[in-house]
Amino acid sequence: MRLLYLWAACLAVLGCTTGQTETPQAATPQLPGEADPRLGFVRLPPGFKIAYYAEGVDNARSLCWGAKGTLFVSTRSAGNVYALRDEDGDGKAEKRYTIATGLHMPNGIAFKDGSLYVAEVSTLWRYDNIEANLAQPPKPVSIYTNYPTDDHHGWKYIAFGPDGKLYIPVGAPCNICNHPEQPLYASITRMNPDGSGREVFASGVRNTVGFTWHPTTQELWFTDNGRDMLGDDTPPCELNHAPRAGMHFGYPFCHGGTVPDPEYGTLGPCANYTAPAQNLGPHVAPLGLKFYTGTQFPEEYRNHLLIAEHGSWNRSQKIGYRVMKVTLVGDKAIGYTPFAEGWLDRSGGSEVVRGRPVDVLLHPDGSVLVSDDHADCVYRIWYAG
Repeated sequence: MRLLYLWAACLAVLGCTTGQTETPQAATPQLPGEADPRLGFVRLPPGFKIAYYAEGVDNARSLCWGAKGTLFVSTRSAGNVYALRDEDGDGKAEKRYTIATGLHMPNGIAFKDGSLYVAEVSTLWRYDNIEANLAQPPKPVSIYTNYPTDDHHGWKYIAFGPDGKLYIPVGAPCNICNHPEQPLYASITRMNPDGSGREVFASGVRNTVGFTWHPTTQELWFTDNGRDMLGDDTPPCELNHAPRAGMHFGYPFCHGGTVPDPEYGTLGPCANYTAPAQNLGPHVAPLGLKFYTGTQFPEEYRNHLLIAEHGSWNRSQKIGYRVMKVTLVGDKAIGYTPFAEGWLDRSGGSEVVRGRPVDVLLHPDGSVLVSDDHADCVYRIWYAG
């Protein structure tokens, strides 16, 4: 029990010092639970199990924890934001609240200092003292209204960094285009929690819908969705590493570190830009990612990345629809292997999609949550040994 309390205290300190509230500050130990036989099609490494944390969560997308153990879940197409509570600690959320409805692609959510931040395409909202008012959410405060209004890649993933700033991407408003007059496009921006001091942190980022910070170095890592219409196998999607502000990651001039764009490649050689830390599968649509910092999984997962791959939409043979593990040595990626797969089923001779992973979040008990906007649910994956 002393070790358990020490581990919980470490989680609380990490959440405060990094500015990220990816786990509640008070960790409640939970029973491992039983695997759900309905999810027997999901293939996991030996010793791992999967069950539903919550079902019937329409278009479940981004995940974030509140300080008091509330799991907030965003949507994109549904326009809603939900709050889930596991009051009895059995690893399943039995209470659900609707925080907001009728929003425009509210994919981005983040939590800081008792407030829930929600990003629409062009507007950022803040819901104060939200965990004390789940049944009757307060009127939101508008903190920023001046992001581009383009729907194409306009939905956002947001998170607070170790510097206390809120990071917000702006996707390219197209498959492939160049807008030198508008530096916000294809970028990751950041601002103070009150909406002041907005600046561009990284450029040349086509469409990131997931980023996180290394638990030791505190440096930014993010996924990026590669361009379409260059064939099934070109270009790769990307995992990128941004240890400092001001870096350019190639879009629209270069893809995957080595592929000049047919239209814009002559404007700048690939050598001018930062290459990916790891090229991912072509058109796998990588979204949310997290470093595994818990102790419930085996040691070989500690401080390595889990990435949700949403899956291709226009490839002649589908790819993705899985959660991948990227193994790191320092800041070098040395492995890219499946962790959870099976949502793309080819067993019957045709391609059947059973689910599309979107975001990954560490649970206080050391298990991992994965959202799915196709199956409308949140999964919980743990190690049974």
